Amino acid sequence: MLKPDDYLGEINAVIARSTESDGLTPTAVDHLFFGRQSSPSLPMHLAQWPCFALVTQGAKRLTLGDEVFHYGVGDCLLVTLDLPVVSCIVEATPERPKLSLGMAIDSARLQEVLSRVSLPPEALRCDTLRGVAVHKAPLELLDAMLRLVRLLERPQDIAAMAPLIEQEILYRLLTGPHGPTLLRIASANSPGNKIARAIAWLRQHYAQPLRIDALAQHVGMSPSSLHHHFSQVTAMTPLQYQKRLRLQEARRLMLVDCLDVGSAGYRVGYQSASQFSREYSRQFGLSPLRDVESARGTGLGYVALADAQA
Repeated sequence: MLKPDDYLGEINAVIARSTESDGLTPTAVDHLFFGRQSSPSLPMHLAQWPCFALVTQGAKRLTLGDEVFHYGVGDCLLVTLDLPVVSCIVEATPERPKLSLGMAIDSARLQEVLSRVSLPPEALRCDTLRGVAVHKAPLELLDAMLRLVRLLERPQDIAAMAPLIEQEILYRLLTGPHGPTLLRIASANSPGNKIARAIAWLRQHYAQPLRIDALAQHVGMSPSSLHHHFSQVTAMTPLQYQKRLRLQEARRLMLVDCLDVGSAGYRVGYQSASQFSREYSRQFGLSPLRDVESARGTGLGYVALADAQA
């Protein structure tokens, strides 16, 4: 039996051979991508979708609300909801770049795995888990991930084998230390699942005025229960979550669609230009105009939704 360092070394070698430049590299396996970065980065504001990521070289930091998660070699990050986060690479050099892999979580395949397994009762006991978790990757998970990345060197096997290994990976996540976090969101009618539905509604209607009573009714919770569980899962209130969505979208509109400050603020739901500028400055550290000029000057641009935490 290989040791964790052996698995990590082999996975790292595949990633190194498959990535020629910094950034995210999609692979021939659906939902699987590799990340490479040759230097530490400035904090990047991201709209993160459900995925898990394994670091095989270097280290990263992710901030959700006011909570900070550090993860390095052998650590597996799990994100179970669409969340506005701040990501930063903290350990990387040209000689030893940060290398990692990420896999988007396919909800249909997750439900399929859940329909075939019996999970221990203790996995259902906690209703107040964050939508982000970091744990050391178990040996069984590393073994499945190594077999998945090896398929890239046997492309003729990908169509037949990749879906099976992906299901195994989801099973290992469910039955390992990440299980309660993932199960809280996947289980129908659990508070975590209702918060996931609330988040989906907020992402679709972020530019509209937020009425907590209406949102609570939409997901089948009381306003107080919605507020409590939302804060437990996301480390934010619903209003704070909506505000971050609005500001991130406004930043994208200015950087990608070249909207002016006033138009971007109005598009995402702000009626007051001064309030938009004030909250934008508090979130990103610069006024909207200065932030956009700085981002374009450094070539950072906007980190799109597809830039998950690899």
